[in-house]
Amino acid sequence: MKEVKKQSWLESLSVYRDIRMLRILLLGSISGFPWVLIASSLSLWLKEEGLSRSTIGWAGLIFGVYAFNYLWAPIIDRIQIPFLTKRLGHRRGWIVLMQIIILLSLLVWSFINPTENLALLITVGLIIAIASATQDITVDALRIEQINENEGKSMAAGAAMAVVGWWTGYKLGGVVALFTAEFFQNIGIVDYWQATFLILGILIILMNIGLMFVHEPIDTDRQTKQKETDKLIGGKLGSSNIITNFIAYITGTIGGPIISFFKKNGFAIAAGILGFVFLFKIGEAFMGRMSIVFYKEIGFSKGQIAIYSKGLGWITTVVFTLLGGLMAMRAGTIKTMFFAGGLMAITNILFAVLAWTGKSEILFAIAVIADDITAAFATVAFVAFISLLVDRTYTATQYALLASIGTAGRTTLASSSGALVDWLNGDWGTFFILTTIMVIPSLICLWFIKDKIKISAK
Repeated sequence: MKEVKKQSWLESLSVYRDIRMLRILLLGSISGFPWVLIASSLSLWLKEEGLSRSTIGWAGLIFGVYAFNYLWAPIIDRIQIPFLTKRLGHRRGWIVLMQIIILLSLLVWSFINPTENLALLITVGLIIAIASATQDITVDALRIEQINENEGKSMAAGAAMAVVGWWTGYKLGGVVALFTAEFFQNIGIVDYWQATFLILGILIILMNIGLMFVHEPIDTDRQTKQKETDKLIGGKLGSSNIITNFIAYITGTIGGPIISFFKKNGFAIAAGILGFVFLFKIGEAFMGRMSIVFYKEIGFSKGQIAIYSKGLGWITTVVFTLLGGLMAMRAGTIKTMFFAGGLMAITNILFAVLAWTGKSEILFAIAVIADDITAAFATVAFVAFISLLVDRTYTATQYALLASIGTAGRTTLASSSGALVDWLNGDWGTFFILTTIMVIPSLICLWFIKDKIKISAK
């Protein structure tokens, strides 16, 4: 038997030099930036307007749309946007349309007073979330389609670059948002958050310019195969008419990806995968939803939050995401996820210690760095994992389904995070300990299915 020489760390690192990785980096940034608007910026805006922790937490229900975006993923796979698709390509056309919607929403936000028009503010936030969730479907599909199916190591590297891009859009976008808001506040602008959103709109325009440098694969038999599936289903339904054709379309585009997933893995393993995907990052989401509120309550300024949580955190995330990608390439995604799960538990305990000891910039920096290292390893392994599971015939739909299930746990359940802190009478230390315990169920699921998952790189 011919001996296969194992790649060195430097040889593995060379995968990142591929020009496709730079394009994936930009796509990730486009995907991550809207979270600056509806996560940290919106939460801090509401906090500084005097709204309660519970209100801020429940406002996070708008993230629930990410859990259901797979429902309209088939539309994005098939429907072409007039003018934009012809000019920009199918995937890029959809992305630009969603960016325009987000930009217009920011313009509306710039005229809203939260205490007087909370319902309208949340509605606009929901529109941003829907546009962002729709955009994510297309971004993920375009990212996966940059890499060939047999390039397992490149897929892991692409996942790492997508995560780096996402955190770049989120972290650096957060730095711009927080420093801009603090600057406007310091010079006496009353509606400083509203003015900040206008500045953030400029970043959206710049991202769209960058998108023009991301090449969209021209040759694809995706639509041909989907039509063949529709025709096959239609033939089983009997006579061809409007009703049977519609049923065939719905079954082929929504039911097809689900049936394909369960058929490939078997019901028990598929259910185990879905359970793991749903549970994996719930503890992190509970902590993340309330983290900026915690930082503010313990006494840190917007500038300090920007430096430690956003700026320093971005550098840490970039470095350890790339290392996480290397680990996933060499040790496999499964081992990387077990490793990340253990880090999650340790990190949440650090935040509990910070809550119990009081304001400490050193401990704050340590906790934030540890949290970003954890998020880097966990996210890159998770993205690579579900990217390797998808069927290229249903790239957008199947990836969106898996990602949505993962998002469902992080958004729907984590929306009660503010209520949980209130129920604990503001006992942040106990809250963070509970988020530590939340990590365990997902790792139990992963342990039972780890040897039976059908992916090309474990």
